[in-house]
Amino acid sequence: MSRFWNRRVHDLDPYVPGEQPKLTNLLKLNTNESPYGPSPKVLEAIRASATDTLRLYPDPTATALRESIAERFDVSAECVFVGNGSDEVLAHAFRALFHDDAPLYFSDVTYGFYPVYCGLFEQPFKQFPLNDDYEINIDAYDGPCGGVVVANPNANTGLALSLEQIETLALRHPDRTVIIDEAYVDFGAESAIPLTKRHDNLLVVQTLSKSYALAGLRVGFAIGSPELIEGLIRVKDSFNSYPLSRPAQEGAIAAIRDTDWLADITRRVMASRATLVPELENLGFQVLPSCANFVLMRHPAHPAGSVAAALRERSILVRHLSTPRIQNWLRVTIGTDEACTRLIDALRAIILSNRS
Repeated sequence: MSRFWNRRVHDLDPYVPGEQPKLTNLLKLNTNESPYGPSPKVLEAIRASATDTLRLYPDPTATALRESIAERFDVSAECVFVGNGSDEVLAHAFRALFHDDAPLYFSDVTYGFYPVYCGLFEQPFKQFPLNDDYEINIDAYDGPCGGVVVANPNANTGLALSLEQIETLALRHPDRTVIIDEAYVDFGAESAIPLTKRHDNLLVVQTLSKSYALAGLRVGFAIGSPELIEGLIRVKDSFNSYPLSRPAQEGAIAAIRDTDWLADITRRVMASRATLVPELENLGFQVLPSCANFVLMRHPAHPAGSVAAALRERSILVRHLSTPRIQNWLRVTIGTDEACTRLIDALRAIILSNRS
């Protein structure tokens, strides 16, 4: 509390990011970071960009990066927007593209930044409960709204909508923006980017943080109609005209172009996930089917908070979320095969110790 805060700041309930501790021998499975490093071509590009040109501002329009993204996804460069991580891209989209004369629609279990942005930008919203299988029920997303935002695969559950379901949402709200937040799409879901060519109200947002192993570079992008992109640019240029540094732009270009590296590290994560899930189930955990680089799991006999605390004592961090629907679930990032083995060994010891 402070007398210097305005009403908006006073009423905010800020997003709480995953813990980033500085501990030795720590297995960090709480923030969905990649267990593998970025493409060597990315590191080479970043090193090459560290010249005396750093005294100059970067390209405010990130033309070369936008063109690389456009070429990769077979769209026009005028249909691409880039920002300082997908969080910034989403923030600009909330400010630019949603209408406050009706509530924004999103699910009750989803990315935690959505209600935070609504509070910051004074955007009314309505949350729709996931069904009993923790799936998004698009039939509920009907009636007048200020827009729709869907994380696909859904944040914290890992479950994904089909392209047919996404297209239904776009058709149902032709005069409102429908945002598909695809932070985890490369781990087993299908991107809605091709649908943006048929639906001018559809904006697809992606990030280089997860599948590209570049959480520390802070680059995200959106693809949609030129009309939507222009709205994002107007907000960006009213806030920060230079969101991406020269090294970030060069590194992102190299990442986008190195499709072989992306395919290899995402394949490895998916293979580890496929091995991990039955091992968790053998220990008695219920695990939701995931198209992301994490799994959501719970044990009927062991409270999530107790399991998370016991894992922490063994230097393993997982995410225990406070969202009411999933407060007895744990979200666990998929690590290397060695990391998954260490996790299973620790969980087995925890469960056996509680039985004795």
